Amino acid sequence: MQSHKISIKQFFKYFKIAVTGKEKEFTSGSIRKAVFMLSVPMILEMLMESIFAIVDIFYVSKVSVNAVATIGLTESVITLVYAVAIGLSMAATAIVARRIGEKDREGASKAAVQVIFLGVFISLFISAFGILYPKEILALMGGEPDLIAEGYGYTRVLLGGNITIMLLFLINAIFRGAGDASIAMWTLIVSNGLNIILDPMFIFGFGPIPAYGVEGAAIATTIGRGSAVVFQLSILFYGWGKIKITFKNLALNIGVMFNLIKVSLGGIGQFLIGTSSWVFLMRIMSEFGSEVLAGYTIAIRVMMFTLMPAWGMSNAAATLVGQNLGAQKPDRAEQSVWKTGKYSAIFMGFVSIIYLIFAPQIMQLFTTETEVIKNGSLCLRVIAAGYVFYGYGMVVINAFNGAGDTKTPTYINFICFWLFQLPFAYYMAINLEFGPMGVFFAITLAEILIVIIGVIWFKKGKWKTIDV
Repeated sequence: MQSHKISIKQFFKYFKIAVTGKEKEFTSGSIRKAVFMLSVPMILEMLMESIFAIVDIFYVSKVSVNAVATIGLTESVITLVYAVAIGLSMAATAIVARRIGEKDREGASKAAVQVIFLGVFISLFISAFGILYPKEILALMGGEPDLIAEGYGYTRVLLGGNITIMLLFLINAIFRGAGDASIAMWTLIVSNGLNIILDPMFIFGFGPIPAYGVEGAAIATTIGRGSAVVFQLSILFYGWGKIKITFKNLALNIGVMFNLIKVSLGGIGQFLIGTSSWVFLMRIMSEFGSEVLAGYTIAIRVMMFTLMPAWGMSNAAATLVGQNLGAQKPDRAEQSVWKTGKYSAIFMGFVSIIYLIFAPQIMQLFTTETEVIKNGSLCLRVIAAGYVFYGYGMVVINAFNGAGDTKTPTYINFICFWLFQLPFAYYMAINLEFGPMGVFFAITLAEILIVIIGVIWFKKGKWKTIDV
């Protein structure tokens, strides 16, 4: 009993250290402790992001159906911003982690500056299109004239202010690579906390602030994210974390810039392959009617929420790999991945049991439609059957990214999603007439295939020789 109390006490002690970011050394000592110290703030960061997405859609759904549809169409375009931001953030984490592991803080600061420059260049280009052509963008995405009239303001503000999305992503990736995961977490708490407060004010009006409707959601989001970016830049310039940017760092470094672009291309490819395969799966699902599509959409949203801890652990693995490779400890880097993968798989195993038993009850929280509940429950159960593999696979794939080897996961995604998942889903669902079940099976089998190929490739150890 006493040891049980100590372990709980120790857990809260470590939890406090993890959230406050007092632990700075991840290339020596207990790997289990290092995984915990990095995973906790990263998991909380991911959960904060998904809570905001739910709150945002909750407020906007009170405006109109067109308002919700506008967000859906604009998000499809913003996916391209996310693709670039995620690709660059993978490169940023890998390169910064490597420099920190090498004890080269000056090199880490130089890389951080080039990441920010690159993000600003790209986002200004996207802003120009968003500000000048919001109506045309919505029309291109298939928006009806009344939707465009009501929603183009949202598209203009969100795309026009996409620099806040880009920099929030990239600077948090810098913090994660440096091992300052708690700073990244607090940044998102500031950003999303402000969003949640400002959303109803700008959507419905408050005092001198007029009711902007759906455009208000974009204004609130941009202010929230923009404030968080100012907070991030203050931390970098004042050196409150591991990385400090000085004025002498503020110069273009073409060599570092090209290295970042080279590493980030694989990350962008991974994201685009993954998201495009989801779009095609959505198209196959739409063949079976709106009830099936609604059930699938709700089930996937629920699953995304429970995937956040696995995402957090996979990000922790990426940082540990990068830092330990920089510290010339490739074996410790590999051990970190196997241990993190095991913890992620155990967690996902518990979640899958909950989904398998309580799928209908979970669906009933979102809808009362019998057909939607039936199809959503089927989706939850079939995909959850592969959750253990999903948890393990995420860690192994992100470990390649942490080493700076972003090409290998791109190849794996291409094989598993485009060459296997999509043709198999179509053949099972349409040709063999398995219906939605065929798509769900294809998703689960693709995730199992990712783990098998990922582990075989990872064991070969070529990622240990990647130079970034």
